[in-house]
Formats: sequence, C-alpha cells, structure tokens
Amino acid sequence: MPSWWQRPPTTRPHPTGRKLSQTHLVRGVCRGYRESMTTSSSAAAAGLPTGVSGFADPRFASAVRTFARIFANRATNGGALAVYRHGEPVVDVWAGASDTAGTPWSADTGAMIYSASKGVSATVLHRLADRGMLDYAAPVAQYWPEFGAGGKSAITVAELLSHRAGLSALPATTAAEVLDHELMENRLAAAKPDHLLGRPIYHALTIGWLMTGLARAITGRDMAALYRSEIAEPLGVDGIHLGAPPAGARTLGADLVGSVKTLAERDIPAPVATLVPRLPRLLRDPLSSIYVPGLESIFRGTNPAILDTALPAGNAVCTARALARMYSALACDGYVDGRPFLSPATVRELERVRTYRIDHSLLVPFWHLGYHSLPAARAPRGYGHMGAFGSTGWVDPVSGISVGFVHNRMALGWSLLDQTFAVPLLHLILRAARVPAREIERRTVGAA
Repeated sequence: MPSWWQRPPTTRPHPTGRKLSQTHLVRGVCRGYRESMTTSSSAAAAGLPTGVSGFADPRFASAVRTFARIFANRATNGGALAVYRHGEPVVDVWAGASDTAGTPWSADTGAMIYSASKGVSATVLHRLADRGMLDYAAPVAQYWPEFGAGGKSAITVAELLSHRAGLSALPATTAAEVLDHELMENRLAAAKPDHLLGRPIYHALTIGWLMTGLARAITGRDMAALYRSEIAEPLGVDGIHLGAPPAGARTLGADLVGSVKTLAERDIPAPVATLVPRLPRLLRDPLSSIYVPGLESIFRGTNPAILDTALPAGNAVCTARALARMYSALACDGYVDGRPFLSPATVRELERVRTYRIDHSLLVPFWHLGYHSLPAARAPRGYGHMGAFGSTGWVDPVSGISVGFVHNRMALGWSLLDQTFAVPLLHLILRAARVPAREIERRTVGAA
C-alpha cells in the first residue's frame, strides 16, 4: 500500500514542538508532504472513471465517480476536484473541456470561482492579523480612517468579516464603475450603514472592496498583489489569481460557458432592470447587493471585463488543487509542508462562528471571519466559501480534510444541481475519510 494512504501517527510531534491536546490528536497531525503530482502515473490513475484524469486514493472512489457523472466527457465545459487529508493530496482529478472549442481540461486549468473568492481574500487578511498588523476586535477605522465616516467608526473588523457592517447594498453606480475597485472602496468608506447594521446580511460584492480597502490601508498594496505575496507564493502554487492569470502563468483560465453567459450578451430590458427598487424590502435588500442596471455587460465577450479587474468578492481564478492546498493549511494548524502559513492561534479564531443569527439574504449560513458554514452533517464544524454555480473551497478541521472544487459552467439548466453539488460531494468525501486504509486493502485483496 502507498505510504500516503496511511493516517499520520498520533505520536508524531507537532511542528511547533508544543504538546498536543486531545482535540489535536483527534484531528491528526499534518505530515507536511510537498505538493507533488509525480504520483499521477498511469498506475496511480488506473481505476478512474472514463474521461477523468489525475489520481485518487481508492477510498474516495465514490466521490470521484459522482464528480465524473457531472463533468466527464463534456464537450464544452469541465471542472476539477482536489482533496487534501492531513496536508497531503489524496484526490486530484479533472474532466471535460475548458472552452466551447473542446480544449481538454488539464491539471493547470483554473476557473473563475465567483464568491468562493471571498475565502481567499479573507485569508489574506488573516495572514496580516497573524503578524500583528490587524486585530479582529479593533474598529476598522483604526486602520482605515476614511471608513469612520457616516457613523461607522465603531464597526469592528470581526463585524465587517461576518457581514454585519450594514453595507451590503451597492452604492448608486453603473456597471462600468463596478469595475473600478478603488472608486468602490472610496464610496463604501464614505457611505452610511443601513438599517441592518449589526445584523448579518450577505455583502455579496461590497465585502470584497471592504476587505481590499482595509488591506490597502494596512499594507499600501492592492488585493491582486496580496494574492501573490500572501497566498500563492507562501503556498508555492501558481493556481490562485485575482482576475485572469497574467501572461506567462502556468495556470490556464477556462472560458465562461453556458446559457447564462449567452444571456449576458443581451441587455436586460429596462422594465426588469428598474424593478428591484420597487420590490418589498425583504426581497430588495438581497437583490440590491448583487445588481445594478447593466451589470450583465461585464460578462460579455471572449475576454469579459469581469476578468480584467480586481473584484475580490467574485473574480478569483483558481485551480482546484491550489484552492484545496490553501484550505489544507487551515486543516493543519496553519502549517504547509512543515512551514507556518498561519499560527495555530489564528486558525482557532477562524474556526469560531461569529454569529448564529440567520442571514437576511442567504437565510442559512453561519458566518466565521470571512467564511461560512455548510450543511454538511458529517462535519458540523467545517467552513469555507461557496460561489455562484457551486465552485467551493472548504475545510473540516476535525478530519483534516480540505477540498477545492471548480468548474466553468454557468447554465440555467444545470444551476440548481451545480449550486448544491458540493453538499453531497462533501458528504462522500468525509465518509471516505473515515474508512481505514486496511479496509480498502481487504476489499482490494478480496476483489482480486
């Protein structure tokens, strides 16, 4: 049996040298394996479903088969799934096509992950907090003085990251202005909070500019640069970018494809576009966080404008492998390959739910610091962030599992399945993680 099938021994010393509590023993200790795709040999790939490339520990066969049913052999769209367990890759598979021309999805294909970007952007801030540059309990205005305008001087970093800043609605703006991230940061800094200040409501787009404004005030750098210096470089990956990967990057961005992309090529009729302000507040509040007239225009063309800006709430382009690797650090007390990415103390802060009040927009999630919970019965303490059409980055700190799931399909007919696909997928992954390697060996020998 390959050594990476085995659970790390609980007697292995923790990378910090500190004595492990029972909680940490239950979680298991990360072995600090370097990310390597050399295991993706023909022998390792044997047994994968038709149309799926990569490798997978046999314990996760059910999850891989489920992934294959949705993405294998697709002529115009595709996706990828990666799973880390205790810091080592156990699944890295991909299938389908990255564009309508049928270009095969590859190990280095990345997709725009929509709101799953928020989890990456939040992790940037946690890296700053880890170095003492940011205090979650401090007012945002302590670091970003302009933010104190309009009665916002008491809003804390924790309240902002848990969507309680009362700034979910997009300021009066045009679609073109949405692409100007510094303009949007300045408008939000000057804005007055609304009637939901202190209560959770999903800041669908504004949270990205708010996180960027805070990070810029602390570091003097924009979020695109911080994605590189705080996330990609420390992780040793080329699969996490804000916007389209730059020229020369190993990551190849997949095209956005599907019926929603086709609809975006047309203008939404004016009567529909002006309907939102007339809706009852219960409906108007969540819609006003994601729509301004003409917003569909930023998705148009072969090189859509949404990929040429910094939209930290929604336009990160990631490979599944890189996304899973980032969340793997949160599953491993902050360590990647034996090196600190975040301190164990900071990771404990991220695991805490900050509000159990029902979100006024999404209704379900409980907010952590920039992440949300998911209805995964086998991992009630798991957290991460899902995006539109279902791309997801996620971690379960108890089992040591982290997951990256990305795809490029934006189709009405698939939207319900795609948006909820991560939930049963996580269930299968977590169930598989609890199967001992010796049981797989017994089944394999029996089948032979």
